[in-house]
Order: sequence, then structure tokens, then C-alpha cells
Amino acid sequence: MPSFSGVDFYDISGLLSEEERAIRDTVRQWVDDRLMPIIGDCYVAGRFPRELVAGMAELGMLGANLPEAYGCAGLNSVAYGLIMQELERGDSGIRSFASVQGALVMYPIYAFGSEEQKRRWLPALAAGTDIGCFGLTEPDYGSNPAGMITTARQTADGWVLNGAKMWITNGSQATVAVVWAKTGDLADAKSVRGFLVPTDTRGFSARDQKGKLSLAPPTPASWCSRTCSCRRTRSSPDPVGSRARSCASPRRATASRGAPSAPRWPATTRRSATPGSG
Repeated sequence: MPSFSGVDFYDISGLLSEEERAIRDTVRQWVDDRLMPIIGDCYVAGRFPRELVAGMAELGMLGANLPEAYGCAGLNSVAYGLIMQELERGDSGIRSFASVQGALVMYPIYAFGSEEQKRRWLPALAAGTDIGCFGLTEPDYGSNPAGMITTARQTADGWVLNGAKMWITNGSQATVAVVWAKTGDLADAKSVRGFLVPTDTRGFSARDQKGKLSLAPPTPASWCSRTCSCRRTRSSPDPVGSRARSCASPRRATASRGAPSAPRWPATTRRSATPGSG
């Protein structure tokens, strides 16, 4: 398989710093060498290539724009976007895995978590030894925080969560879930709060959603947290309310950076295979 040489009609590369170009080229080569040779078979088998996670972590792809103090790469947003762009060229599902890990799990912990939670989870997530998922979307209300019916009730020991989520990327392989639930009346959208739930918590269960064609690896999951108990220290220290939406903004940014990259490899391959093309 020939190496990808890039498609840059507007000379955007000329606007990048030397470091940003080096990061892009490093990830581009990794995609050519490690991802492209196996991703077709993984798609057919419906298998997530977990063996790639260590390499992604080693190159700093997970939570790349978060501070080095928490084991992350501390890159700027442009470099982070370039990483997502190159991953998307290889496979949308792999880019989705990385952007969920970084933007929907690590970022909320960094932005809203306690210092204890940051120290506990961010280095392990950056290293890929822990995998995270983001539990907002529900079977009946989609990704609408105001409509969610998952609840969290405070007890003497912490919180008890009840509800179901669906279409959760990384859901069946995650070791920790950022779960969004209402702590007050269901009509009160401002009572939405985030909880860090280790997936080995009693009452938590997940199952793969098979038969999905796009974004196949990783396979999304639906899961339930029926009378799932969380110790007080695992909840975010302050209610976040509608800020649940703000947690999705970095994810949208990574997805939008990846989108223009998806057609680049097919277009380049077709062009190189066309007689007379230069």
C-alpha cells in the first residue's frame, strides 16, 4: 500500500508551524504503517483493534491538548485537530475512539472534576490503560439533556443511579463512564449532573450493539445502570447543569476536523489508479 502524500489544494500546510507539521506527519505515518493494514479486516470482523491503543497513547494522541501535568501531551488545538484529521483518514471509528476518550471523557474530568479525580483518571486514560465512555444519549430522548430520564438520588453513602443509555462509543470496553443524570425533578434540566462510574460497579451492565455499518470499530454499546451506587467522591464536585452541552463541544470540534479528511484517501487512491493521472 503506497504511503499517503497529502492533499492540500490551498497550501494550508504553509500556515502550520514546524512542530505542527511534524506532529501531523508522525501520525500520518503511523496511520499508514499500523492502522491501514488491519482496519479492513477489523471492520469485516466487527472487532475493535485494541492492540493499537498503546501506540496511540505513546504518540500522545489521547487527550493531546490537555496539560502535561496529568500525563497528556499539552499540544495546542491546531495540533490536536491535525491528529484527528489523520486518524479520520484511516478510519472514522478509530478517530471516534480517540475523540471520545479525549474530548468527552478526559476533558470533562479536567474541566469539572476534583483534583483527586484528575490525578486518578487522566494519566491512566492518556496512557490507554483505562478506556472511557460518555453516557449522555438515551433510547427515548437521544442526546437531549433536558429530556433525559436517568436519575441520581443522593444517599448517606453517595449516589444511586438508575437509567439506560444507548449508542455509547467505547461503551462495552470502557473501564470508566462519565454518566449524566438528573438529581432533581425530571422536568428540571438544571439538575443534570455528571458522575464518574467505574464500569465494574455493582449494577452497571453493557452490551454491544451489533449490525452497525458506519463507525463500526469501536462497536457502540447500550448499557443500564440499575440501582448503581457511586461513592460521593466519584461525582463531580459541583452540579454542572446545562454545561453537559459544553462537554460535547470539544467532541464536535474533533469530529468536524476529521470530516474533511474522510474522502482524502479514496480520492488519492482513485487518482493514482487513473491512467494518465499525475
